Amino acid sequence: MFYDRTVRVAYREEPCRGALNRVRGMPFAWSLNPYMGCAHRCTFCYVRAFEQRADRPAGERYGRSIRVKVNVAEVLRAELARPSWDSSDVVIGAATDPYQPAEGRYRLTRACIEILASRGNPFSIITRGPLIVRDVDVLAAAASRASVSVTFSVPTLDEAVWRTTEPGTAPPKQRLRALSVLARAGVRASVGMAPILPGLSDRPDQLRRVVEAARSAGACGVWANLLHLKPGTREHFLDCLERDWPELLPRYESLYERGRAYLPTREVQPVRDQVRALARSYRIRDRRKAPLEPPAGHEQLSLLSA
Repeated sequence: MFYDRTVRVAYREEPCRGALNRVRGMPFAWSLNPYMGCAHRCTFCYVRAFEQRADRPAGERYGRSIRVKVNVAEVLRAELARPSWDSSDVVIGAATDPYQPAEGRYRLTRACIEILASRGNPFSIITRGPLIVRDVDVLAAAASRASVSVTFSVPTLDEAVWRTTEPGTAPPKQRLRALSVLARAGVRASVGMAPILPGLSDRPDQLRRVVEAARSAGACGVWANLLHLKPGTREHFLDCLERDWPELLPRYESLYERGRAYLPTREVQPVRDQVRALARSYRIRDRRKAPLEPPAGHEQLSLLSA
């Protein structure tokens, strides 16, 4: 296996002209990304496809240079003040993790959610970063005024798969502990099991471990999706697969044959059905106003160890 957690990252402090991005073809209309590029460097990251289309590095160089939008909070404040703004839900982190390491220094995500909270504007956050617990105060305050939700990406608890495919991220159990902190503070926090990787993280026992841990952490919901391989992401992921699990390369070339980006329903639906059935079995639901007790017949997975 190839474990690399020492890659140097350069940070470029550059102003932005716009903070909110209009999104098409997605279940949300507006996104906000305080940074461009992501130091997590996940091998499967779908943003690599966007970077290739924009003629920016999508392979090994992706994630080694991060643009820091130093004025993003001020720009966001001005955009929300426009008479035309209709207080639509804003998704933070659709194209870069808002709680990657840079946030510890620059605090741009915190500044943005403070502005959204001050206006009672609904927002959602997608992250792999436990640093989010630093902002539990403003998240809880925002949740008392508007719809606020956080999705923690936890595709697997398998340590080898995590270390190899998410080389710059915090351990999954740390993310689950962060979820527990937010849920207990009244913030709707869920787990997104995405992407699940065929032959690597889709075994029934692996899926069960994640759902069980999500339940123990107090997750309000769990959803799952399988790997997408668009150009840019495809080349990099398959190169990494050949390096780390060469025996699986023929299977992936067959599953994603002729440049196919999305798996057929017959491959995706059984996994989604398993996760949905597990979520029902563990009675995962919004329990923010109830004590977090383990379901009958199931042992609670300890989240206190790394």
